[in-house]
Order: sequence, then C-alpha cells, then structure tokens
Amino acid sequence: MNRVVNAFRGSQLTARILRSTSWVIVGYGGAQAIRLASNLILTRILFPEAFGLMALVTMVTVGLMMFSDVGIGPALARSPRGDEPAFLNTAWTMAVMRGCGLWLLTLLLAWPFAQLYGHPELALYLPVAGLSLIITGLLPTRVEMARRHLQMGRATMLDLAGQLVGLALMVLLAVWTRSVFALVVGGVLSNLIKLVLMRAFLPGHRDRFQLERPALKELVHFGKWIFLSTAFAFVSAQGDKAVLGKLLSLEMLGIYNIAFFLASFPMMLGQTVVQDLMISVYRNRPPEASDENRRKLARMRMMLTAGLCALLVLMAYVGPPLVAFLYDDRYLDAGPIIVLLSCGFLAQVIGLTYDRAALAAGDSRGAFLYSGLRSVLQMGLLIAGLKMFGLVGGILSYGVTMMAAHLLLIRLARRHHAWDPLHDAVYFLGAGALAAGAVWLHWDAVAGLTAVPVD
Repeated sequence: MNRVVNAFRGSQLTARILRSTSWVIVGYGGAQAIRLASNLILTRILFPEAFGLMALVTMVTVGLMMFSDVGIGPALARSPRGDEPAFLNTAWTMAVMRGCGLWLLTLLLAWPFAQLYGHPELALYLPVAGLSLIITGLLPTRVEMARRHLQMGRATMLDLAGQLVGLALMVLLAVWTRSVFALVVGGVLSNLIKLVLMRAFLPGHRDRFQLERPALKELVHFGKWIFLSTAFAFVSAQGDKAVLGKLLSLEMLGIYNIAFFLASFPMMLGQTVVQDLMISVYRNRPPEASDENRRKLARMRMMLTAGLCALLVLMAYVGPPLVAFLYDDRYLDAGPIIVLLSCGFLAQVIGLTYDRAALAAGDSRGAFLYSGLRSVLQMGLLIAGLKMFGLVGGILSYGVTMMAAHLLLIRLARRHHAWDPLHDAVYFLGAGALAAGAVWLHWDAVAGLTAVPVD
C-alpha cells in the first residue's frame, strides 16, 4: 500500500500521470453518473420522442463543433510555446470567434434542418441549443493548461459541480414545462455554469483578445489537418444519428440514443483519458527515444485496454437485464442494441492510443488520413448494413469498420514507433471470443431487432 501511495506523490511524470488518470476517471465516471441519473429521472417525466428530438439537435451542435475544430486543445498540449501568454491569448481569441460564428450558422441551418426531418419545432430548439457553442468558445485556456501539465484535480471538480447544478435545473424545467425545451435550455445553462466556475476558481493565465501572427500561423498550420480530421470524426460519431433519424421513427431513435449512451460509456471513458493525457505522455516519453519509453507505454496501453474491454464486455452481457431494471417497458429494445454496440466498440478501444502518438509528433496529416478512411468506411458500411440486414446490420457495421480501419492505424503507429503487435493480437482474439459469447447469450433479443421497421 505504501508503494502505491508513494507512486502518486511528487512532481515526477509517473506520479502526475497516475494522479491525472485518476482524476479523469473520477471526472468521467461522475459525469456519466450524473447523465444516467438525469436520464432515469427525465425518462419518467418526458416521452421517448423527446430524446429522439434532442438527439437530432445534439447531432447538429456537435457536428458544427467538430466540423470547425482546428485542434486548439492538442496544439496547446504539444506546442513548445504552449505556456506563453501571447500563444494562449491567440488560441482563446480563435476559440471565441469560432463559437460566435458557429452560433450564427445554427440560425441559418435551423429552418432547413426542421424541414428536412419534418419537425417544425427544431427551428426553435437549434438556435437556443447553439448558444452553448458561444459559451464553450469562452472557456479559459486554463482548462487546457491543466491537461498540458497533467494537473486535472480542480478542473475536474469544477466541471462536476457545474453538471450537478445543471442537472437540477434541467429536472426543474422538465417538471415545469413537460417539453423537450427543458433538455435544450438545461444543456445551455449547464455549460454557462461551467464557464462561470472555471473562470472564477481555476487559477492560471487570464485570457484576453490578441492575435499574434507567429502564434496564429502555428495554430493554423497544425490545425488545418485537425480541421479535416474532426470533420470526418463527426461522421463517425454522429453519422448514425443523421441516417437513423431519417430511417427510424422518432420513438425508436430516442430508444437507440439511450442504448448508445449506456453502451458507449467505456469507449467514451477511454477517449476522454486518451484525449486529456496521451499527447502530454507521448510528448514527455516519445516512443522513438528509447526502449524504456516503449516498454512503459506498452504497459500503460495494456492496462488501459484491459480495463476498457472488461467494461464493454460487461455491458454486452448485462445490457438487456440492466435496461429492464432501470427503465420501463417502452425502452426494452435498448437492451439488445447495447449488446451489439458494445461488441462493435471493442474493436475501437483496442487501437485507441495510436493516433495520439501521431498528434504528439505533430503529424496531424496522418491522423486526418486515418479519421477520413474510418469515416468513409463507417458510413458506407452503415448504409449497406441497414439496407441488407436492417437495424442489426447497421449496428454491426461499427465493429466491421474498426477492424478494417485498424490496418491503416497500424501503419500510422509504426511510423511513430507506437505499434504493439502483441497487444493487438491478445485483445482482438480475446475480445472477439467474448463478443461472440454475448451475442449467443442474448440471441433471442438480438434477433427481435430484425422486426424493427427501417424505411
């Protein structure tokens, strides 16, 4: 026990990695617990169609964020100038300008988007939800500095506090209005509270408007490939909602969205850990520098993948009874969807850390090529799976996509001395066998999804 405690102490890189990883897990676990609590409360106040409408609104706001991402966070994490005031001010100014521009886009998209999906109320919901884009742009660069220096404690606690207050306000609004508008306004208020808390209580550099030419040039040069990469990443993350929003009923889309939330918990946890920590880890321990660095990174990768795969396998096996326990009969179809999604996500978490090695080395172009291929494959296989095998085929396309795209990911990892063939072989074989067992166990429920109409 003393060895464990001592490992977390001090300012050495290993200690900071352990502390930051713990805080990221606490933060993500707490955030998901808050989301689950809000989900359970709100499903009893509102109706399944409300979550379908909110899924469409979220698809647009998240899409705008991803389509315009120029990699400010990764740039601050990896740049040698990442602590300089002029560099931070330039990055913050770019973020504010981007947020305001994105909100104006929600005004332009609101009416045609409502007409496309045949729900006139979306024309009102989208611009209101889009206010979160301005608020997110105003977040201080101190949040990114906490990630850069692996000092996540205070930022995590402030984030959780903001989410708790936001949940309370969302529930009160839902009880009062019994409308989707409670979800829309509640999300904006939650982001606003987070902004106030971060600006008031997170120490560090105080941002001001400034555009320094060399900083702007560096950010744009690094971010041009990030921009294209995240545009494709949007297709991977939200493309299913865009397609299913047209092919499924609004009620079934809401059920799918709840299943996706539960099944994606382990994958999103892994992505959060990787996004917040791994660029800094690779920057401090570049794998090409020494065999010792590669061994330490391999151990870290093995442990991370083991934990994420264990959580996904657990969700695959307990998904249907968990849904039956937590929700009423209207949401039972979420259970077999969780089984299939969890099995597909297993293929994704195995290669989760590799593209961060490319970004840490400044190879944003390589990360873009991988993201682009994966997105094109995913959308093509999703549509083909839906047409040939219905909803089951569409969901299974996740796993098929990630296994196919992993070949390009290996090439990218090899270029930056980060590929671990033993790791991949162990987890692909083990995870594949466990995934097959989960599908076999819940075969009757999974087969029942074939009756879901896909227009």
